[in-house]
Amino acid sequence: MSDIRSDASRPVYLVDASMYIFRAWFSMPDRFADHAGRPTNAVYGFARFLCELLEKTSARKVAVAFDESLTTSYRNEIYPEYKANRDPAPEELKRQFGWCRDLALHSGLPVYSHARFEADDLIASLARHCREHHQPYCVVTGDKDLTQLVGEQDSWWDFARNNRLDAQGVHQRLGVHPHQVADYLALTGDSVDNIPGIPGVGPKTAAALLSHFGDLDALFSRLDEVAWLKIRGAKTLAARLREHEAAARLARQLTGLTDSIEEVHVQPRIERNNGNADALDALLDGLGFGRPLRERLHGHRDMN
Repeated sequence: MSDIRSDASRPVYLVDASMYIFRAWFSMPDRFADHAGRPTNAVYGFARFLCELLEKTSARKVAVAFDESLTTSYRNEIYPEYKANRDPAPEELKRQFGWCRDLALHSGLPVYSHARFEADDLIASLARHCREHHQPYCVVTGDKDLTQLVGEQDSWWDFARNNRLDAQGVHQRLGVHPHQVADYLALTGDSVDNIPGIPGVGPKTAAALLSHFGDLDALFSRLDEVAWLKIRGAKTLAARLREHEAAARLARQLTGLTDSIEEVHVQPRIERNNGNADALDALLDGLGFGRPLRERLHGHRDMN
């Protein structure tokens, strides 16, 4: 295990790989294919993203989390409809997820995946380890759910849009503090993950409620106060909240992140190494990637 205390002022970059693989899948042209004619556009775009991230940050401490539990997450046990609105990933994309994982691994980047926990939970567990060792971190993603991990010395970075938020920035964008984001999503719902919210409670109402009450528990224990708040429809809002309390509390189990995956947060590897040059070359040969990208990937591997 690397000494996380060394160079402690520089952040650990915790990468939500799936976000950038999906973006590449939808944005890169389908002319990218291997010798067998199988699409490689997502892995090509992901490889370019990794190169750009490492070139821009010169990061030595990085961890890349992949979603393996797309249908086997513990959240599906709690709520079978979780993410049920999403079409299954086509085989062409599933295959590229495996290639992306191998590419990161052979390039010397620490890679994490789990059959029961999502990439968000893996990142949360890595973030917990960083906090316990007073190490700042930057969550690299475009997923607003992960803003709940931002502490005073940390940041959330949508790399593709170059949008970086600290704790104050999260509050300015969402109207709630990072530690309130899971409660906020439980109230508003999250259509991306098929989590229903409380009818009629949008972002502004949720932010106003959490500004006054602080958290979901305090809100539901003091519902009589809601009618007196300066919120549109406050007179009928309390009854609606009471009617949908069970649904909101169920949603809160889904929107919160698990940060206690023991094999991740206790002794994680977050330091880059030299990877495996031969395995990387074999992968790139099979994918049919040319010299420019190959040199960039090997260049970052050799810098370790």
